[in-house]
Order: sequence, then structure tokens, then C-alpha cells
Amino acid sequence: MAKGGPGHRLEVLRSERLTPHIQRVVLGGPGLAGIEDNGFTDRYVKLAFRRPGVTYDEPLDVGAARETLPRDQWPISRTYTVRSLDHVAGEMAIDFVVHGDLGVAGPWAMAARPGDELILLGPGGAYAPAADVDAHVMIGDEAALPAIAAACERVAPGVSVHAFVEVEGPDDEIVLDCPGALHLRWVHRPESLVDAVRAAAWPAGRVQAFVHGETSTMKALRGHLRDERGVPRELLSISGYWRRGLDEEGFQADKRAGGGVAS
Repeated sequence: MAKGGPGHRLEVLRSERLTPHIQRVVLGGPGLAGIEDNGFTDRYVKLAFRRPGVTYDEPLDVGAARETLPRDQWPISRTYTVRSLDHVAGEMAIDFVVHGDLGVAGPWAMAARPGDELILLGPGGAYAPAADVDAHVMIGDEAALPAIAAACERVAPGVSVHAFVEVEGPDDEIVLDCPGALHLRWVHRPESLVDAVRAAAWPAGRVQAFVHGETSTMKALRGHLRDERGVPRELLSISGYWRRGLDEEGFQADKRAGGGVAS
């Protein structure tokens, strides 16, 4: 098989603005049947966008393009978390962080109309709320919010959940559905997410933590969670989703050079 495979070919069913900086696109079509529900709440997919000025064989096969074209002509890849996947309803939702005309995926999401095509690879994933812990802590920004929202929905009834989410301001807050006992702290910029976590009371007992977001913030939190809060390695999912000032190509290159955060 060509590197990466041809990709799953989905079509836009509808699109809606959730907040000033979050656009939800709901996808479906026959290609959805080939996407596995892997059970993780941080399911991520690689979205493939045609690079302007490059002519591809149609229908676009992502793996074949990577094998036959020089790297600077490969389809543009962007990584996003699956907000929800419902094979019964035939729908997958992806929430895009948008900042006007900046970037590739955000402007695509803002312009998406029913019938538009989106090709993706995956999903991957590594985290889901454990059933054998006393409490969950979830920390992140807009990029991690879909995974946090999905994880909140999966927590067992009554279990304590402490969530810290960094967004631009009150207009970017959304409702999180959670059968557990949710303690939600919205952190509005320029307030520090790190400071908010450090100042907060910590749940008692065996705690599982999901901590994903901007790389420098994740680095600042990793030692705090491991050394000061005592979260064991096997119960800590921490990763930098992005780095301030870099697009995804630059971020991935930085990770390969050892600048990423993962645990």
C-alpha cells in the first residue's frame, strides 16, 4: 500500500459556528464506514488538503501522492481531534479552531458547505478515562477542548472531574456534558493556565490526568504534575499539540529535533 494509504473520503453534511473561534464541521458519506471507532477519547485524524498550484491525479490518493511527488508538493496535512463519531447516525464531528484567514484548516472549515469533500487518515489515539481511578484532571486549550469534551462524556457517574480550559474569553466557553461531578475552570487569556492549575485544590486519591495543548505550557506543567501533584507516569497523558509561532510542518520538524513533549 502507498505510504499513508489513499485516505478516507468524506463529505460535509453541515457546518456550524460554536463560538467566535470554534467551527464545527459534521462529515459523513459512504467513506465513514471505513473509519474505526478505536475507543479512545483523544482520537485524532490527519486531514489532507490539496496544495495550491499542484495538480493531483483524481480522485486524490494521499499515499500515492506522497510516493510519486516531491515532498514540497505533498498534500498539506493537519492534525485534528475527532469530537464525536456515530456510525449509527452516519456522522463524524470535528471542531476547528479558527483565527480569521490564518492557516489552512480553519479557513476551509469556515467556507465548508454540504457536499464538499474532505480526505483524512486515521484515527489514532492513546487516552480514555480509566475506570479504576478516584478522580480525573483534564487540562488544555481550544486545541484540546474536543478531546476534553469527549472524555468528560465518558467518565463514570459521580466520579470527580477537574477540568481547566484556556480560551480567549467568555464567548469561547461551551457547555461540557459530564455524568461525573464536574469542576470546570475556564482560563481567559492573558491569565496563565499554568498558574490556574498550580493554585487549584487537587482531588484526593488516585488521579488520572489528561494534559494537552501548547508545548511550552505542557513543559511547565509536566514537572508540576509529576513531582508536586504526584501523578504517576502510567496515569499521565501529556503532549504538546502545537507550538506558538509554528505551523504544523514547523511543529513536526521541531518535535523530530527533540522539542516536543509527550508522556
